[in-house]
Amino acid sequence: MDGTAIIIILAIAGVASVLLCALKGLLDQVPDVIDSAGRARDSWQRFRQPEQPPRNDEQESPMAA
Repeated sequence: MDGTAIIIILAIAGVASVLLCALKGLLDQVPDVIDSAGRARDSWQRFRQPEQPPRNDEQESPMAA
């Protein structure tokens, strides 16, 4: 019975270790996902509302001549 208890304890510790490593890997990716979402939102806004070219006041002002 002692051998079985040790095997069970080692199995539980192994499963917990794998779960913690997987959770750490997932949490390490969160900042990159947030940055990518921000870049995608900015690109979508630029696509929806393209910037107007700057106006050249010298060409539109007939009084300047």
